[in-house]
Amino acid sequence: MSTAAYFADWAAVFLMMVGLYIVIARDNLVKKLVGLALLQSSVYLLYIAPGKLVGGTAAIITEGVRIYSNPLPHVLILTAIVVGVATLALGLALVVRIREAYGTIEEDDILEAEAAEDRGDG
Repeated sequence: MSTAAYFADWAAVFLMMVGLYIVIARDNLVKKLVGLALLQSSVYLLYIAPGKLVGGTAAIITEGVRIYSNPLPHVLILTAIVVGVATLALGLALVVRIREAYGTIEEDDILEAEAAEDRGDG
């Protein structure tokens, strides 16, 4: 098989690596949420790509059709997208609350403020 046959797999792996890098390397909480969203998108692509068969039709039994595409991965991913959007909205709401409490959304600054509070400096 050619490399083009695995384009969706390569794209999913690339998105996964970029998302993981953003989550690990960035200190900004909003950027971390963007990285998590990229990771989620890569998983969606990884599940949906093999769900469609070449020459397959919808899973409706008719005469003359022998190859059907499985609709289950698509249904599961629709549910995962809804959960992912809700999780992202919750994460953004938490970032807003953290910004109100600490005055920043940078992870290092928040940890420094917590350490100063624990020492009794602030």
